[in-house]
Amino acid sequence: MKARDILLHICCGVCTSSVVEKLREENFEPTGFFYNPNVYPEEEYKRRLEAAFKVSEILKFKLIEGHYEKDKWGKLVLEFKDQEEVEGGKRCQLCFQIRLKECYQKSKELNISYFTTTLSASPHKDALMINHIGRGIGGESFLESNFKKKDGFKKGIEFSKRYNLYRQDYCGCTYSLRR
Repeated sequence: MKARDILLHICCGVCTSSVVEKLREENFEPTGFFYNPNVYPEEEYKRRLEAAFKVSEILKFKLIEGHYEKDKWGKLVLEFKDQEEVEGGKRCQLCFQIRLKECYQKSKELNISYFTTTLSASPHKDALMINHIGRGIGGESFLESNFKKKDGFKKGIEFSKRYNLYRQDYCGCTYSLRR
């Protein structure tokens, strides 16, 4: 049976390896899409992109880089600049929505029937929230997931150590960097 194509939004290299393996187990063949206008500063963005490309080379899947639209992202989340919300609040919901909407649009442009994200692999991310947003954007074309299950995040950490991948210590946005 031929694998189904899926566009995989990639947040970082660490979360990607176990997600790609899980998708392949479920008969999907991913094309990676690195779109993260939230990541600050630009040097951090480049480190994460480099790690994502390294994973794509190791696991042999295509990776597309989206535009680094940090100014656009900043304007969209500006209303939350003074809020001291914990990760997972309204700013994060909007950030997920921005990235998943771009992934959905890219999947349509590339004629790929399904899309999903590595975001749910992180123990700091709410899979129910991510899935709700993804379904709201793409309906049945969004593959709901909780990639942290069955040691998904742990497997990603092990993979990153084995291949000496860059591992970040914050979600990426300027607000999380300040905390």
